[in-house]
Amino acid sequence: MAPPRSRSAEPATRTERRKAQTRQKLIDAARGFLAGDKHATVSIQDITDAADVGFGSFYNHFSTKAELFEAAVSEVLEELGRLLDELSSDVDDPAMAFAQSMRLAARLGVARPETAQVLVRHGMAYIDADAGLAPRALRDIEAGIASGRFQAGEPRLALATTAGALLAVLHMSLANPERVTDATCDEVAEQLLRMLGVPLDEAHEIATAPLPDASAVSRV
Repeated sequence: MAPPRSRSAEPATRTERRKAQTRQKLIDAARGFLAGDKHATVSIQDITDAADVGFGSFYNHFSTKAELFEAAVSEVLEELGRLLDELSSDVDDPAMAFAQSMRLAARLGVARPETAQVLVRHGMAYIDADAGLAPRALRDIEAGIASGRFQAGEPRLALATTAGALLAVLHMSLANPERVTDATCDEVAEQLLRMLGVPLDEAHEIATAPLPDASAVSRV
C-alpha cells in the first residue's frame, strides 16, 4: 500500500489562517447543499449566509459556484480516500486491501448518509480524478494485477465496474436502508473479487475477514 497523502501544512500567519477558515466554512456550507441536492438553485448569498461569512468573502476564494461545489466534492472524496488508506496501511495483500476499502466505503451509506448523498449524486464524474477514491482503487487494482492476485485485462474497466457497484450500493442504502446490511456490503466486495479472478472460496474468506473499526467512516 502506498502511504496516505499528507495533509497540507497549516497556514503560517494569522491572516492566512483566517482565510483558510473562511474557505473551509464555504466548502462546509457547499457540502450541506450538495447533500440536500440544492446546489443547482442556491445563490452565492445563500451559501455565504449558511457559512456565516461576508458576501464579498466568496470571491476571495472562488470565482463561481461551480468551482466551490467542485472543491467540496473533491474534499469529500479525498477525506474518505485518506481514511481508507490509513485503515489499510498495514495490509500487504492487494486483494485484501481492495476488499477492505470497498467494504468500509459501502458501509458509509449507513454511517454517514449525508456524505453518501454527495457521492451518489456527484461521484461518477470524478472517476478520472487524480485525487480521492478513484486513483486509490486503481492503485489497488493495478497492484493486484501486478502481483498475480487479480486477472483483469484493463485496470480502468475494473475501476469503472467497482465505482458503479459502490455507487449503486450507496444509492440502495439511501433509498432502502433496511436492505443494506454489513453482509450486503461484504457480498458486493466478494462479487468484485470474483470478477477480478479471485477463486470463490478465497473471495468469500477475504470479504468476510475482520475489519478495522468501521465506525471510523463516521468521521468523514
